[in-house]
Amino acid sequence: MSGSTSIQPHRSSDGHFHPESLLQHTQSAQPISVWRALLSGAAAGVSVDISLYPIDTLKTRLQSPHGFWKSGGFRGVYKGLSAAASGSAPGAALFFVTYESAKPFIHSHILHRDASHSLDSSPLTHMFAASAAETMACLIRVPTEVVKQRMQTGGYDTLRHALTDIRAKYGLRGFYAGYGTTVAREIPFSFIQFPIWERLKVLWAQRINDGEAVLPWQGAVCGSMSGAFAAAVTCPLDVIKTRLMLRTDAQGVEYQGFADCVRRIHIEGGKGAFFKGVVPRVSWIFVGGFFFFGAYEKTKQLTADSEM
Repeated sequence: MSGSTSIQPHRSSDGHFHPESLLQHTQSAQPISVWRALLSGAAAGVSVDISLYPIDTLKTRLQSPHGFWKSGGFRGVYKGLSAAASGSAPGAALFFVTYESAKPFIHSHILHRDASHSLDSSPLTHMFAASAAETMACLIRVPTEVVKQRMQTGGYDTLRHALTDIRAKYGLRGFYAGYGTTVAREIPFSFIQFPIWERLKVLWAQRINDGEAVLPWQGAVCGSMSGAFAAAVTCPLDVIKTRLMLRTDAQGVEYQGFADCVRRIHIEGGKGAFFKGVVPRVSWIFVGGFFFFGAYEKTKQLTADSEM
């Protein structure tokens, strides 16, 4: 449903507006087409990754086993931007194509919900669709993250050097270091973020917009709030993912899988070590969520007329 689509409030015979009628009405809205999801997702990915890249660099350096200052401190905060830019558009595009396509399928064929159950008010639909989307998007996102984070922490100076060296040392598998952990982090994140985002938009439409669909900036605010909450809860998984992608600790000893990484992080700094970088992570996702979801909703709005 595009941001420009008007949802007219339904009134019963008593002349009063009933919020549940809005939910029933939104069920009739058709899912957006694949090409619109592709274009909107690409715009979302590029807008957030490029605009807020320095904050992401600082977060990665805070989580590095070598420490913030040895990893570069505040110097060269745009290192790795070329890797991020090359993967952000296709990664986000693949996510939203999968997400928008999976929602109606999961709603009807897996959860067996009929027309009386609104697609917009079904948390399970959003949870499962977002999980499927994250699994697909990580096929692009993880190689991008591996190269980007090695460059952010001073491992490589150029994208070409990073690509050739990682492949020479580890083969193609080297680009998927931490894939399982990344998926394990992203799925809980999306389980939390997307149902809240979708629900906040419905509540905003009901209680603030008098039944009118949310505008792009309003959807962006909802994305900021839901993303910040999810970011704080899943920070420990993000720390573990970062360490696995960097492969070694401060002494150069390689991590031997997820359990070994968790054990050594705990020895290194206790429970607090799992929340290193939580402030820039929450800040990045809060502000980034506004750009990300704002760009997504706005692009959907701009392309809505082509399907009418």
